[in-house]
Amino acid sequence: MTDNTGIYQMTNGNWYYRFTKTIDGKRYNRKGTKDEKGQPIKNKRAAIRARQFAILYLENEINQQTEKTARKTFQDIYEEYCEKGRSGKAYATIKKQDSLWNNHIAAQFGKCYIDETSIAQINDYLAHLYYVEGRAWRYVESFLKMFYLIYGQAYSRNYIDINIYNRFCVNKDTKISMPKMKATEDTEIIIFNQEEIKQLDEYFKGTNAETAYMLGRYCGLRINECYGLKWCNVDIEQGKIIIDRQMQYQDGIIKLVPLKTHNSKRIVYMSKALKEYFVQLQQQQKKDAAALATQRAQNKKFIVDLDGKRLSSLELVNTLPNGKIQTIHSMKYHSQTIKSRFNLDFKFHYLRHTYGTRLAELNTPMHLLCNQMGHASGRVTEQYYLAVSERGVCALQKSLNKL
Repeated sequence: MTDNTGIYQMTNGNWYYRFTKTIDGKRYNRKGTKDEKGQPIKNKRAAIRARQFAILYLENEINQQTEKTARKTFQDIYEEYCEKGRSGKAYATIKKQDSLWNNHIAAQFGKCYIDETSIAQINDYLAHLYYVEGRAWRYVESFLKMFYLIYGQAYSRNYIDINIYNRFCVNKDTKISMPKMKATEDTEIIIFNQEEIKQLDEYFKGTNAETAYMLGRYCGLRINECYGLKWCNVDIEQGKIIIDRQMQYQDGIIKLVPLKTHNSKRIVYMSKALKEYFVQLQQQQKKDAAALATQRAQNKKFIVDLDGKRLSSLELVNTLPNGKIQTIHSMKYHSQTIKSRFNLDFKFHYLRHTYGTRLAELNTPMHLLCNQMGHASGRVTEQYYLAVSERGVCALQKSLNKL
């Protein structure tokens, strides 16, 4: 059957054609009343032929205008991304990307051309990581993000067209996706109940990690934020703490570096208990500065601050009375001791989970909790409102008893 799409007859008896063609994401509208020889189109068949010729001519014209680029492998694209595409990325992000690439993705996809790799190949690879190798769901998600990153880099450099990019990364019906989550997958937020918090309060009291513990318990700080906190960022009178940097090891060197995301930079507010603790801590620090002056001068270390200048460890909140610096590794001993003494799995980050869940239970508005936690998205904060805690179950039971 003849295709009459885009074919029309004019009032003078001659014919014309029109069409819209999308090439590499750009739309082209064309209309014509003459054939390839420049003659008026006299009949319907000639109009169909002229339209087909015009479409082929347009495609050929666009192809000639488009700069021909060599085919690229995943290895080519990732190396180019490392060289030109990740300036300003956090040190930890760079290390994580390189680890995923060098230890896993490169062997499987490094030599493959990006324009001939199928969605099924990548989905099968993700499924193998999750189901066969038994990798954690969140860890496999990191691989998915890496593929999105690589395809985004390829599209930005015109190594793939918009149709390929949309199929792999945008269209929800076709794009690369995570395997179906196993029913046994543990994505639960781990929090401490009231009895466990009481045990931890008693354990940490008077230890060299008490200040870090208090900051995790009452502010929900991440461990890197906690050990990167400077005294000048603590306003006890106003009850505010400015979080604007974090401590990291970079190639074995202790540094204070920018926070991972813009939203992580925030002001957190101190509870009454934390303010009272810091008043006593500051008073004790002044006594130590006088009584242990020689030791502090001998033990202090200088590390690189956010601005690249040298910073004395004595300016950090989490420094021992004798001037020795404490780092993010200072909590390891306590985690092991708590496990052996109380049979309790202690991770500093669980204090953050507990803090967020408790505030959610107290009906803290989500936008305020999101701000205090330093989350980039409210979707992350929502998990604290959905977490099932001991207090939450008790409240539910009280409600059920009223039915």
